[in-house]
Amino acid sequence: MHVFIAGFQHETNTFAPTKADWAAFEAGAGFPPYRRGPEVVEAYRGKGLPIGGFIDAAEAQGWTLSPSVWAGANPSAHVTREAFARIAGEILEDLARAQSAGRVDAVYLDLHGAAVAEHLDDPEGELLARLRAALGAQVPIVASLDLHANVSARMLDEADALVAYRTYPHVDMADTGRLAATLLARRVARGRREAMAVRRLDFLLPLNVQSTMTAPADAVYDALRALDAAHGTVLSFATGFPAADIAECGPVVWAYGDAAQAAVDALFARIDQPRAQWRLDLKTPAEAVQAALDGAAHGAGPVVIADTQDNPGAGGDSNTTGLLHALLAAGAGTRFPCQVALGLLADPEAAAAAHAAGEGAQIELRLGRSVPTWGGQFSDPPVPVQATVRRLSDGEVMLLGPMGMGGTLSLGPCACLEVQGVLVGVSTHKTQMLDRELFRFLGIEPERMRVLVVKSSVHFRADFAPIASTILVAKAPGPMAADPGDLPWTRLPSTMALRP
Repeated sequence: MHVFIAGFQHETNTFAPTKADWAAFEAGAGFPPYRRGPEVVEAYRGKGLPIGGFIDAAEAQGWTLSPSVWAGANPSAHVTREAFARIAGEILEDLARAQSAGRVDAVYLDLHGAAVAEHLDDPEGELLARLRAALGAQVPIVASLDLHANVSARMLDEADALVAYRTYPHVDMADTGRLAATLLARRVARGRREAMAVRRLDFLLPLNVQSTMTAPADAVYDALRALDAAHGTVLSFATGFPAADIAECGPVVWAYGDAAQAAVDALFARIDQPRAQWRLDLKTPAEAVQAALDGAAHGAGPVVIADTQDNPGAGGDSNTTGLLHALLAAGAGTRFPCQVALGLLADPEAAAAAHAAGEGAQIELRLGRSVPTWGGQFSDPPVPVQATVRRLSDGEVMLLGPMGMGGTLSLGPCACLEVQGVLVGVSTHKTQMLDRELFRFLGIEPERMRVLVVKSSVHFRADFAPIASTILVAKAPGPMAADPGDLPWTRLPSTMALRP
């Protein structure tokens, strides 16, 4: 069997300040850079991405792969019209070439599921529809999705099968690609689409309560797996990305198999009630810092504070200063000198100044940015500091944690700055703090810190939870609302509740 494969990954926060243009997809930054053709298979075979899992499963089956484009960019505001046109256009060009050579018996797509373009609310549904129009009704199309996908009716209609991650932090991405291959094999063996059932929840889930390392999501996904075993189905629960102002934003449950409806109904009931299980406890920056300093005096490991509203994995630019202001105001670096660290703060000017001055130098600068959030609000102002340059780096980092799994990032010139006893990891390019190596490459040993502030919402838990004595979530001003009810929605259905 000849399988055409491609990937398009973007998680769109329509309230964020920065759009994803073509350059963002070329760079990749927190994602692998844009690739096209045979190098897609060579680059991702055996890797921890969905397409990597699919490639491994397909080659084990003896399928022949026709690779097209794999394009991913850091979460941000809308994908530009030009970027989507180029990505979709190249995928369709490659498909036509493969069809002319008689090499398309099926299609696999590695999608996110929560993209929004400048001109399209549902670019993944549009891409699937264009492929379906080119292929006809009989050629199977399967796709893997992120757990945070905002799954549209069009996506479900155009694809033969969709399957979403089951972990957050996403440590099962390759497993999901392999599960997509299983669904494709089931579809080919049956000769037609399997029965499908779907139900949409009518309330938004805050990002922080979606973690499958904590209640209630851990038990919900345990129930999902049990229902699959009992019914012979393949269930998915996409929790939704609650920062996309589109009509189909929100959680969706769907399944494939003869007992799909029964499985969906049972899982829907488990998610829907009681809704209070999904409510979120957030602290102000001052509250979080004070609790962390008090806990750090007694804990066996660092207290970790999630700076969730500046998460670059959800549309933030990793440059806000609310937690840094709070650390300095509380005298955190005086109480625990060089045992309090924050990272990574994306500030190219500060990184350049540190490199110009050299290690050991004293420099004066303003750290961070005041950025627009939503409803005309702005984040906290930059922090004027006198800093010591503790460590410099070229920003080439190999990730070793459960999500990084040997992948590398190119963050540009980076530095560790000491500010009033607080260590601040500064980078040129933004990336989510989801791996301890993102501290360690700047000489900050996370295990030896008393307090760690991480620019992340949930992904950090995969690598930091094993060393943390306590994890706190702070609500400092930033582009990614921890509480969806704070956002000025205009396009959600009137029946959609903004909070559980």
